[in-house]
Amino acid sequence: MTNEEPLVPGIDVTKPSVARIYDYWLGGKDNFAVDRERGGRMAELNPSLPRLVRDNRRFLCAAAALAARDGVGQFLDLGAGLPANPAVHEAVRTVNPAARVCYVDNDPAAALHAAVLLADGDGLAAVEADLTEPKAVLACPDVLSVIDFAQPVGIILGAVLHFLSSEAAARLCAAYLSQAARGSWLIVSTGHYEDKELADRLQQAATHARFFNHDVAAVASWLTGLEVVPPGVCGANQWVAGTGGVPSGRAAYPLVAAAVKTGD
Repeated sequence: MTNEEPLVPGIDVTKPSVARIYDYWLGGKDNFAVDRERGGRMAELNPSLPRLVRDNRRFLCAAAALAARDGVGQFLDLGAGLPANPAVHEAVRTVNPAARVCYVDNDPAAALHAAVLLADGDGLAAVEADLTEPKAVLACPDVLSVIDFAQPVGIILGAVLHFLSSEAAARLCAAYLSQAARGSWLIVSTGHYEDKELADRLQQAATHARFFNHDVAAVASWLTGLEVVPPGVCGANQWVAGTGGVPSGRAAYPLVAAAVKTGD
């Protein structure tokens, strides 16, 4: 933002927000000086963070657009923060201009800020809810005003599952898919570090939560019973390029996958 005034009351410009720090790393404008300062310090501790976020964003938009081409007309973006640059709804609406998107985040400031940004958008919503409580999310009236779970839905868990153990992440994915119609997509990404020291620096920077360094096998376990979309579980850039595999010589990268629910 060019000025440091909040869009609406309730957005505190004196405290950094993870959602706005992500926006800053992506080159967006919906951030404040306090976010840029914290984001800069985190990038000093872990210089790969802005690149990881950008790689992750390219994957999420590419996967969501592919799901839209497969006929998915609605998307539930869990732990979304702010509608990023580019946003999921922008990516899917290049395929289907009528696609609906509900962004969910448990940060009240992020949800409020996102709601303001989306205020003029038909078929778009930002909801304050905790993604780790799927029963509450799936029954939330604000979510249900945008998402019809009787129809295929794209469920996005981007760069959030590394805050859960592999087992907890698998249970969470299964809980959301259990209520989704046949033809629904699951799109996931998680930060992966080959360099343990770099992973430790990330943990120091992310003092708000524990970081789990998931591997390919862990991500694959979240897709049990689904039809995995080629090129399978791989690095974000490799998924977008369609080559598969993981990057050579990279100390850190997003591990990603997409899969389709083909049974009931």
